[in-house]
Amino acid sequence: MFGLGHKKNELVKLLPEVRGRYVCDEPLAKHTWFGVGGPAEVMFYPEDDKDLEWFMRTKPYNLPICVIGGGSNLLVRDGGVPGVVVKLDSKYYRRIELGDGVITCGAGVRNGELKKVMLENGLGGLEFLVSIPGHLGGSIKTNAGCFGKETKDVLLKVTIVNGEGELREVPAEELTLGYRSSCFPDDWIITSLTLRTEPQDPGKTKEIMAEQKAYREKSQPHNVRTAGSTFKNPEGLRAWELIKKSGCADLRVNGAKVSEKHCNFLVNTGKATAHDLETLGETIVQKVKEHTSITLEWEVKRLGIHK
Repeated sequence: MFGLGHKKNELVKLLPEVRGRYVCDEPLAKHTWFGVGGPAEVMFYPEDDKDLEWFMRTKPYNLPICVIGGGSNLLVRDGGVPGVVVKLDSKYYRRIELGDGVITCGAGVRNGELKKVMLENGLGGLEFLVSIPGHLGGSIKTNAGCFGKETKDVLLKVTIVNGEGELREVPAEELTLGYRSSCFPDDWIITSLTLRTEPQDPGKTKEIMAEQKAYREKSQPHNVRTAGSTFKNPEGLRAWELIKKSGCADLRVNGAKVSEKHCNFLVNTGKATAHDLETLGETIVQKVKEHTSITLEWEVKRLGIHK
């Protein structure tokens, strides 16, 4: 019923009237760190939870829906994304509220925005999240982590809107967060989250953040079009070591290449397509499997259809 072949606004005519906004044929390349990919048939920016609830309750029953955040861990294919892409980017979804030993944020808050709040209020424990690109909502879906901590270590609860348009509060333990993964329904849209914090001298917090930033800049590519770690680490192993051992460190497909700084990062040199990047990744998977009998699992989420 739905597809990118529709004339502009044809899908919009089937959608409920909302207080937020719809944008047709929105180029998703500008919403991702890779800077590639086709358009969203329709992009929906809800005004708030009530607006999102209404949309989910009254949309066509078989309408394809997906959610994107900051686009730091995302590869959108060149054919774009049929249906509706939801992005929580209004002022409502970028709010931050402090409580007793907790901080509650809208899912659209950028991880890096926690830095100012932590320093101004003498808070610690979330430094690792500050160093991870993207939005907090996406950090939960992938249980993002680094420097020995994961999102599940500091997450207390979330609010979600489900496929029927119901708003619910869900304790962290019900999300079944694992290594770079979660096991909750695909039609759940996380709208806010509450994180545990701890009192900490701002000088100490600043020191930890500076150390983590320095480590990333030294060991990982920055100021280039990349999406972070491409593959998950197999249990007890490191993906980058398997990639290097399998002779993949110098691979390139047109404008897509393996980073010289860290071979578990793929880089768009400026002229890559999503197909180039995905082909490069799949070539690595195949070569590592041939060389080590281990099948690497993508950490970067791939979305949309091939052109």
